[in-house]
Parts: sequence; structure tokens; C-alpha cells
Amino acid sequence: MKILLTGANGYIGKRLLPLLVEQQHEVVCLVRDPRRYELPDTLKAKVEVVQGDLLQPDTLEYLPRDIDAAYYLVHSMGSGAGDFSVAESMAAQHFVDYLETTAATQLIYLSGLSHDQSLSRHMASRQQVEEVLSSVRASLTVLRAAIIIGSGSASFEIIRDLVEKLPVMVTPKWLNSRCQPIAIRDVLFYLTHTLGNASCYGKKLEIGGPDVLTYKQMLHGLAEARHLNRYIITLPVLTPRLSSYWLYFITSTNYTLAQRLVDSLRNDAVVRDTSIDELLPHRCLPYQEAVRLAYAKIEQNEVVSSWKDALVSGTMRLNYMDFVQIPQHGVLTDRQYLKFDRNPDEVLANIWSIGGERGWYKTDFLWQLRGLLDKIVGGVGLRRGRRSPTEVQAGDTIDFWRVLLADKTNRRLLLYAEMKLPGEAWLQFRIVEEKDGHYLEQLAVFRPEGLPGRLYWYAMLPFHFIIFGGMARNIVEHTSALPKAAVNRESG
Repeated sequence: MKILLTGANGYIGKRLLPLLVEQQHEVVCLVRDPRRYELPDTLKAKVEVVQGDLLQPDTLEYLPRDIDAAYYLVHSMGSGAGDFSVAESMAAQHFVDYLETTAATQLIYLSGLSHDQSLSRHMASRQQVEEVLSSVRASLTVLRAAIIIGSGSASFEIIRDLVEKLPVMVTPKWLNSRCQPIAIRDVLFYLTHTLGNASCYGKKLEIGGPDVLTYKQMLHGLAEARHLNRYIITLPVLTPRLSSYWLYFITSTNYTLAQRLVDSLRNDAVVRDTSIDELLPHRCLPYQEAVRLAYAKIEQNEVVSSWKDALVSGTMRLNYMDFVQIPQHGVLTDRQYLKFDRNPDEVLANIWSIGGERGWYKTDFLWQLRGLLDKIVGGVGLRRGRRSPTEVQAGDTIDFWRVLLADKTNRRLLLYAEMKLPGEAWLQFRIVEEKDGHYLEQLAVFRPEGLPGRLYWYAMLPFHFIIFGGMARNIVEHTSALPKAAVNRESG
């Protein structure tokens, strides 16, 4: 079958794509900007990438018309848009208009699960998208899921942040809401096995794991899996706004996503319609098993995708790849140029491992302080970490930076700041080969916005003097290596 995959660079899409290719389907990936969509080498010859923006219907005119089916894996929950529900409905309608001009016979949509009468804005928007998509001529298959548990999923990472960082938690009353979490590999099973399955055409199917738990029980369950003692106190006085700030400061989520998550978590998310069990008999993983599998993938450095790598996890503009060329004029710079005698691949490995658990090679407490200050003023802070401790590609996040370029062949890593700044900032690492040996070039570039930007740069100069020189030296001299991950398509 020829399949159009939207959301191909999202958390679900990145994991679904290799499975579809493995099943011998011809896959076309729809992305806003192909420059920030890095396909694995094993898929480059087997996948077609097309450019289009669902909010701009004129960009969809040149999409293929001979597709047999399509996946709709698009949502705007974490975006900073004022009324994200309007954008979601508009994008869905534009996709329906396009799909009507194709030969597609099936559309598969991954939605949210809730039966409450009073829905959160997020859940109401998901159901509104279902209504818009149901007008398509092709048969619509909707899979309604609650929290997805897997390495790199937003829900799992937030639960993990809370449990690992807080021995005692004072929590809001929504922790008593009930949920039926489902493992990412089970979601992928249903996404692939409903494809082309006539018995699933025109159906809205609810999927969930075997356990029905409160969010409090999920926190305790993860703590048990990690052999941690955690104490959770639930207080009714924590308002949605205070709960959102609590999630924002403790976890790696941004405030917009925290606010919409808290709004959604007041709704129970439990399967009532079990017809999926007759249509597609399948044993879903229990919660504890899903958690253990997720941790196994993290520990083995096999995290295929992470919600943090999506643009909704930060403040980056959609056209961020336009910033790959560092400006030459009107900028302030700090350049370190250091000769070294060791194997350049070892130094490159240190560059590729920067941030996250490895840290920044110099005065990490100052980086952490900068991250805390960024959180206080509404930025992303340092909590996002990295998808992988050793591998990096364009579009990834490294703490409060976004990767613009990760070119191992030319030994160049370019980062763009997503922290709150009175200007724009780049951080570049290059290994340069000269006649007399190899050099590390570390270049920090800041383009200030007016007088506040210049005052900020000069106020930071004493810290730059402490940090940047030592950071370059330590990158060159650092000797401990992290294990290199093997590629694994099986999700967890």
C-alpha cells in the first residue's frame, strides 16, 4: 500500500515509520520543513519526504494523489497558540479537503480517551478533530488512547521526573482521577493492524492496557519499579493554575503543555467499549511491565523518539532551520580555538555527548542556575535533557538548546538557544584540521536586540570568561566514553 504519514517527525510517527517500511508499504512522509527531518540511513532509500503545512492549504497542492491510506498524527497541545483548538480543527479540515482529491480508502487517527460530559479543552479539541475527519469520503478509523507509556513519551517523562526528583510530593486532587495507561508498543500494534483491516473501517475504537489506575497509583508504581520510597500527599487546595506551575517547575514540560495536561487530567480516561478485543485480539502490557521496558530502552541508549524533540517542547519558530547560517554582522562573539593531539574522533564523541547527564564540561552549577532563571521567566530550562546520551541529530533538544546541524562527516555541531533572551544565540563546535594538527573551535554568537541585549551580553562576560575557556579545554581532555547505542526498531 502507498501510505501518507502526517506527524512523521513526532513521537509516534518516528516509531511507526520503520514498522510500515518493514511491512513493505510505500510511505510518504508529510513534514513542514524537510531540512529538520532526519531519516535513518536504513530508511532514506525507501521513504519519500514531501513538504506541506496543514494550516496553509496551498502547500498541499503538490502532495501525491495516488495514496491508498493515510495516518493523521497531528496535534497542537503543546503549542503556544492562543486557541489551539481552532488551529487543530482548521488543519484537520484542510487535510480532509486534500484527501478528497486522492484515491485513499482509509484514514487512521490517534485520538484521546474520555467519556466525561465536561471535557478539558484538549480532549474537546481531539473529539472536534474526530468530527471534522469523519466527513472524509475514505473510511475513518479512530483509535482512542489514554496515557501512553514509553521511553521518551511526554506522560512517562513527566511521571519519571516527579518520582525521581521528589521524595515527598504535595500534589493536587487530580491525582485521584482514573486512567488506563497503554504501552507505546501496543499503540503501534493497533496502528499497524487496523491499516487495511476492513473490520475496523468506520469505527471509533478504545485502546488501553489491562490496568485501571489513579495517577497517584501510577506514581507509586513507577517508584516501586525503581525501588524508591516516595510519599505523596494530596491537597484539594492546589488550583489548576498552581498545579500547572508545580508541573512546570518540577518537570521538563513547558508551561503551556503543563497547563493543558492539568486541565486534561481532571477527566477519567478508562476504556468502556472493548470491541477492539474482538476485532484485534492482543495482550497489552501491564503498567509495571511497560515502565520496566521504557527504562530498559533508556538504559540501553535506545530511545527512538522523544516528545522533547518536537517544537512544542520549546519556543523555537517553525522556520528554525533558516538559522543554520550564523550571522556575521551585528553580533557579539566568544571564540575558543584550541589545538589538541589526541584522536579527533574521541573529541568529536565528547562534543556529541554534551549536555544532559554528561553536563557542559565546566561549572555545571552555573548552567543549572541559568536554567532555573530561564524557568522562572517562562523558558524551557535545563530539564529537557537529551534524547540519547551519545547520538544527536537535527531537531533534537539538548537542555535549552535546539540542534540545527549535527554533521559528523564535517565534524560540526550547531545549537540554537531556546532560552528566554533579549536576542538570539548560537553555540557551535567544530573540529578543524590544520597543517600542524587538529583544533577545536568553540564559537558562541549572540545577536542582541537593542540596548537590553547588549547590556545582557556584557553582564554575562565574567561568567563567559569562567565557562567558555574551561569548557573547550575539558571537551578536548575528557576521557570517559559512553557506550554507543545500537539501532533498535522495537519500541518501549
